[in-house]
Amino acid sequence: MAQQKAITVNNLIKKVTTQEGELTILNGISMDVKSGESVAILGPSGSGKSTLLGLLAALDSPSSGEIYLDGSALHGLDEEGKAALRKQKVSFIFQSFMLVDTLSALENVMLPAELAGIANAKQKAEAMLDRVGLSHRLTHLPNQLSGGEQQRVAIARAFICEPKVLFADEPTGNLDGANSQRVADMLFELNRESDTTLVLVTHDLQLAKRCQRQLMMNSGVLTEALATENSDPVDAKEAS
Repeated sequence: MAQQKAITVNNLIKKVTTQEGELTILNGISMDVKSGESVAILGPSGSGKSTLLGLLAALDSPSSGEIYLDGSALHGLDEEGKAALRKQKVSFIFQSFMLVDTLSALENVMLPAELAGIANAKQKAEAMLDRVGLSHRLTHLPNQLSGGEQQRVAIARAFICEPKVLFADEPTGNLDGANSQRVADMLFELNRESDTTLVLVTHDLQLAKRCQRQLMMNSGVLTEALATENSDPVDAKEAS
């Protein structure tokens, strides 16, 4: 039996209008991601990686093309429809954490569960924070937490609703080496245990190597990265 596809993208194009004229950010991207798969998107700054991630997570709309997320078509949905689909299927970990400053760690993790109507949101949030080693920081506000602790709160928040797909934009980009390793370990552990599809954007080759596939973005074109003997993705072929 064929493995179900978590994401299907057909001929995706994203253009924006600037003072210099029309700029093509994504140029005809097509890709598939299997359910439960982990995929890293690499590439230089400004190549379109974060734009693609935002489109896949229904945070933005393409100029043309099709996106299917866990079997649901994103193209053609209005903002209300996108919000409903995100609530049902998606979590997103932002590089800047995006925690609510006035809420405690526990309240930040509870928030998406409460919005989703989960009855035992507090208990689930406490369990998630314990799982990421922060049971002693439940009442602390974000500005009372270190960068690594804030990112662990963000991970707990992302997983509390058991999303079908988790998107992460530079999840270790603001962290030191020790915290970067700890956060990466948690991401892949939770990914495996929950069978959640993981798609992440990163400049970190070591993090990318831990994913089952690596894709390379360059000037709005996505290709499949090939591994050399030392597993550095330095060559590419068309993504599929």
